[in-house]
Amino acid sequence: MTDNFEQTTSPEVNNASRKLTRGLTRRRMMLGGASVAGVAATALAGRAQANTQKPPEPKTNSDRNGKFAGKVVLITGATSGIGEGTAYAFAKEGAKVFFCGRRENLGKQVEAKIKSFGGEATYMQADVRKEQDVKSFIDGCVKKYGRIDIAFNNAAIESKPATIAERSLEEWMDVMNTNATGVFLSMKYELPHMLRQGGGVIVNNASVSGHVGFATIAPYSASKHAVISLTKVAALEYSDKNIRVNSISPGAVDTPMLRRALAAWKTNFKAVSQDYPIKRIVNVEEIARSVMWLSSDDASCITGMDVDATGGYLTK
Repeated sequence: MTDNFEQTTSPEVNNASRKLTRGLTRRRMMLGGASVAGVAATALAGRAQANTQKPPEPKTNSDRNGKFAGKVVLITGATSGIGEGTAYAFAKEGAKVFFCGRRENLGKQVEAKIKSFGGEATYMQADVRKEQDVKSFIDGCVKKYGRIDIAFNNAAIESKPATIAERSLEEWMDVMNTNATGVFLSMKYELPHMLRQGGGVIVNNASVSGHVGFATIAPYSASKHAVISLTKVAALEYSDKNIRVNSISPGAVDTPMLRRALAAWKTNFKAVSQDYPIKRIVNVEEIARSVMWLSSDDASCITGMDVDATGGYLTK
């Protein structure tokens, strides 16, 4: 019997095979019951996949036959940051994106960009602190597209650093009304449409601050704790109606909000990244893909869950 694997595999695998089999007799290799070339190829493949935390490159154009083709996705606060990045990601996978934000000029820019790469999107100005704005926004989506398959309740603001004793009630209420009440109002008006159409998916944007306390950001932390609680309650109330409700908790993500926060705290990306096991700042595309997974049929049994997207911070 001759060793013919060198004739049927690549030079790279052959070299790896020689290293793995150095010192082995033919009998020992045969008794092992496995192809040496296969073992070598597996070892090489393992090295090729070693960097599991490297974000893949985002798509550049819309795929009308993508994973979310024909789906209607509603997003609040999509004029910048995570909301904006998620709007791009869904549109590139074929979804029809209906989104809001308070800043009309930015909203029109995001809408134009989505259309420029072949996606479909509609911007509507709305302030999630105002009940009528939220209702009009959600009703507007149904009027235009007939349904809401996926809702990403993302709109949020931060406040300047201050202790509780120094915090003004106005600042407290502004953050709570945007981040917590805004999610409540969004679900209040999304859920009836999803009930009528027979189902849907809701993802609420929480935060690492919804799990742990950070000094000087009491309103933000309290509001994100509320988002996680609202998510669990909604999941319990509607899971038997074919509506899944989950939340996602990002940590430090490269957004305008983070950059403002770092400036206020007089720190930088490198210093902050050392607090995270992955030792880097997450990008918006990574959060968008996590939202898309929660929204997909791949997560069909996931409801009432908050997904840790902090890069390992919450495991410490």
